[in-house]
Amino acid sequence: MDLNLGELLQRVARGELSAAEAETILSASTETNLGFARVDLDRLRRRGLAEVIFCPGKTADQIVNIMSALVAGGQNVLATRATPEQYAVVCQAHAQAVYHALPKAITLRVVEPGSPVGQVAVVCAGTSDIPVAEEAALTAEVMGARVERIYDVGVAGLHRVLSHVETLKSSRAVVVV
Repeated sequence: MDLNLGELLQRVARGELSAAEAETILSASTETNLGFARVDLDRLRRRGLAEVIFCPGKTADQIVNIMSALVAGGQNVLATRATPEQYAVVCQAHAQAVYHALPKAITLRVVEPGSPVGQVAVVCAGTSDIPVAEEAALTAEVMGARVERIYDVGVAGLHRVLSHVETLKSSRAVVVV
């Protein structure tokens, strides 16, 4: 729901809506109760980041329903730790959904993101760490950060990390896998 808070308050002030009616509208716009999940539709406004769907333990239909609620709320979607089987069901309901095989995530863009804010460096020691690093990198990108990936820096060769010191210093956050 695209809720204009100022307009809602003006309608209350003019007597077009009661305070109770306004409260019902506000409550409905902040959360959707799906029975098995309560989807926070106000998190994006309140925290600056949309809710993320953690897929393990959820059925594909539950993921679709949560995604549908977020989409109806005008929010981009990130579903993490998703399986290809879950994605197969999701893409039937949301054809624009994209599966990212390496980080095992599903994204669905509803609105164009703004310009990236800040920089996050995602660093991993070896190639076996790349799937987890990619999950962190994709999450940071979806949340609006510019991401610098520094992969396979090793654990025994300090020289492999030192060549990236300037990137690390210029990053607002460093995720190490």
